[in-house]
Amino acid sequence: MNGGVAGREESEIAKAERVSSRQRAVRAVVRSHHRMSQLSAIPKQQASADLPRVLGASQATAIVVGTIIGSGIFLVPKEMMRDVGSSALVYLAWIVGGLLSLFGAMTYAELGAMMPFAGGEYVYLRGAYGDTTAFLYMWTWFAVAKPASIAAVTAGLARTLGVFAAFHWLGDSVFGSLPLLWSQVFAIGVTWLITGLNYLGIKKAGDFQLVFTILKAVLILIVAVFCFASVRGTWSNFTTSLSGATGGVGGFMAALIATLWAYDGWNDLTMVAGEVKRPGRSLPIALIGGLVIVGALFMATNAAIQYILPAAKIAASDQPAVAALSVVAGHRGAGLVAAAMALSIFVALNGTVMSGARIPFAAARDGLFFRGFAHIHPRFQSPSTSLVAQALLSTILLVFLSEFQQFFELAIFAEWLFYMLTATTVFFYRRRRPDAERPYRVWGYPVLPALFVGCAAAVLVSSYSSNLKGSLLGTGLILIGLPVMWIVRRRNATSTLRSN
Repeated sequence: MNGGVAGREESEIAKAERVSSRQRAVRAVVRSHHRMSQLSAIPKQQASADLPRVLGASQATAIVVGTIIGSGIFLVPKEMMRDVGSSALVYLAWIVGGLLSLFGAMTYAELGAMMPFAGGEYVYLRGAYGDTTAFLYMWTWFAVAKPASIAAVTAGLARTLGVFAAFHWLGDSVFGSLPLLWSQVFAIGVTWLITGLNYLGIKKAGDFQLVFTILKAVLILIVAVFCFASVRGTWSNFTTSLSGATGGVGGFMAALIATLWAYDGWNDLTMVAGEVKRPGRSLPIALIGGLVIVGALFMATNAAIQYILPAAKIAASDQPAVAALSVVAGHRGAGLVAAAMALSIFVALNGTVMSGARIPFAAARDGLFFRGFAHIHPRFQSPSTSLVAQALLSTILLVFLSEFQQFFELAIFAEWLFYMLTATTVFFYRRRRPDAERPYRVWGYPVLPALFVGCAAAVLVSSYSSNLKGSLLGTGLILIGLPVMWIVRRRNATSTLRSN
């Protein structure tokens, strides 16, 4: 008996000695490395299980590009022109917003390459600031931001398709006086369709993202080419201005924030970092390269619109891209833009569903959330429970909360709060763990990360000043996570005692 125990102990010691130096460094960085914390966070038979690393650099880049580019690229030129009033300042806002987003992506690239685990920001925040901060982040994304984002995206897809005659029925009621529209049913169906795709495994969802992101980029370029090839366009439109624009520093800041919303979504890749092959190389390439691609497509689209429409018409149009293509090719041109918008939204939805489910999954594996969320489907190797729960919450919003878009806006400022906090962790790890292996180091440290942190702080201040009531309610939604965390801890502690 003692010999058998000694043999097992010697075997364990030998295994421990074979652990790579990189794994030891990462364990030092994150106080509870996923594989270590899983031993107490989930049932023993799942302790060695993990999500498979099957995403290559191209699929990772497609997640960045496809998730960022939704409908905003076709809509924000109107708001930006109303804010600044001239093409030159619109372009300056696009450039500044793109650079700030790039600084954030570079910062996240260092963190992600150093700690390539499921959950992304959750992992970095937990390692730097502890369980409470990490749980509040997870709670905000799981209970509010991601479900509301999915609901908003699918409802937007229904509205976009509604411009086509074949989809006019989406505006009809399902059962007479019942306050339920076919557009809601359609949005729910699309939510579960994409959830099902991700349920079947991230490899299938990643391949889908790659193929349709390429198609999306091609359609956007076709729209731009049609505009620049049209005899109806003129370079003189770039010199036009809008009288009555907000103007000044306030107007430029409003336009800058609009570009930051348009660039939003690049952080989603870090949430699936645990499934990216060679993350030390692939994550920086995808984050930085993806944002460069997005910036080029945004600039090309905005230039194409301004080539066709003067400043006043851009500011007066609810959908400037549709208005521009209507001038170029009539109803067919408007239909092309609508199709591109629908495809953009559809692909962005896949990235949102994919990334959102990894956050509660990671927290559950660390014992910070209900343990069932740590379940990995034995056949499809996906976080199946987290995916289904996320879809259920989105469905509830779509059925019962007609004003869920406002609910989503309550949590938008929280997104930038956690952007800011996450970016500050790069300073924490550089100071506390200077010897940890970093496959990628953010260029321009500490200036560029500090600029991004300052930008995020400015967005927070702007959010509070422009919508104090909504921001306070959003803060309340985050703080509701504190009693939830207490409940989860008591339940997990009780379950542990019972199992023992």
